[in-house]
Amino acid sequence: MSAFIPPVGCYAVIFVSQRTAGDNGYGAMAERMVELATARPGYLGVDSTRDDQGFGITVSYWDSEESIAAWRADLEHQQAQARGRDHWYQEYKLVVAKVERARGT
Repeated sequence: MSAFIPPVGCYAVIFVSQRTAGDNGYGAMAERMVELATARPGYLGVDSTRDDQGFGITVSYWDSEESIAAWRADLEHQQAQARGRDHWYQEYKLVVAKVERARGT
């Protein structure tokens, strides 16, 4: 579990997905996307989980909608998205929400 508590007013990009069977390069690409996102201006943190049936939720936190748009426009990220649509995900959805409250231990 992450100790990161997102700041009020930031944005959460919530990615919910069902994976296809087998890794097929997914693990390496997922690690690369975290590495790449971490280096982007406006990136604040990430929480992610996946169960043994392939259902996963990843929430990345960003300081602005402009930062999210820049991440979405990143060429390497776009290539990973296309690979995900074509090979790694049976289905997925993406939700962007503004953080109104956050707390934790």
